[in-house]
Amino acid sequence: MILGIISDSHDNLPKLKKAIALFNKKNTSLVLHAGDYVAPFAVNMIEDNLKCEYAGVFGNNDGEKEGLTDKSKGKIKSHRLELEKFGRKILLIHDISDREIDFSKYDIVIYGHSHKPSMEKRNNCWVINPGECGGWLSGKSSVVTLDLISDTAKLHIL
Repeated sequence: MILGIISDSHDNLPKLKKAIALFNKKNTSLVLHAGDYVAPFAVNMIEDNLKCEYAGVFGNNDGEKEGLTDKSKGKIKSHRLELEKFGRKILLIHDISDREIDFSKYDIVIYGHSHKPSMEKRNNCWVINPGECGGWLSGKSSVVTLDLISDTAKLHIL
């Protein structure tokens, strides 16, 4: 079982398309998006092309929340989403810096906002920022896959 992890796509449809193709090729079971889609038309690409389930949260640049909610059929939630999938407790959040998080409650914490990729284990909890899919700020577009069987994370530059 593989999780696809993405954040900060910021309307860069060519890079989003590459991310979706990668997730489809890797046979991901679930894709989690940590916010900053920006416009609802980005969700159309996800809905039309991704071959697995996805969920997401809003970021600080997601201004048209009603449109994003409608296009995603409610799969994009507020700024914090707690879920249990594949026997793992997962927290999905956009900006980790302004939140108090008890990492001992989760197996996986996913965040974005900083546009800087990071993958680390805090005790038994993966804490992952996939960087920015859009690539506007750093010039590098990236996503992460997390293999739940081998318990390994991999950064992919698009």
